[in-house]
Amino acid sequence: MDQGSASPVFSAVAETDDDHLRVVVTGEVDMATADTMLQAALREPAVRVTLDLRAVTFFDSAAIHAVVRLAGHYPDALTVLPSRQVSRVLEIAGLGGQPWLAPD
Repeated sequence: MDQGSASPVFSAVAETDDDHLRVVVTGEVDMATADTMLQAALREPAVRVTLDLRAVTFFDSAAIHAVVRLAGHYPDALTVLPSRQVSRVLEIAGLGGQPWLAPD
């Protein structure tokens, strides 16, 4: 790992509007940050959840696992808005046709 360069900025910000929870995630979602993303989406009770990953630049297997857990926790209530990178990773993982995945 190159210690001289700045690390990518990760954030997972949750916003609630009535019964709709929206979690906006930016940066790299990997084994160091996937649980933070998951906890942000589970922190508040919600009827509908939107996971906005359009500003995600890296998405690994830990991130996939977190999204699959969210889909299990919010059946028929989760919408994932993917970045191009996230769409590609989910396609490769065989999850591109999931009902919770919005077209990018």
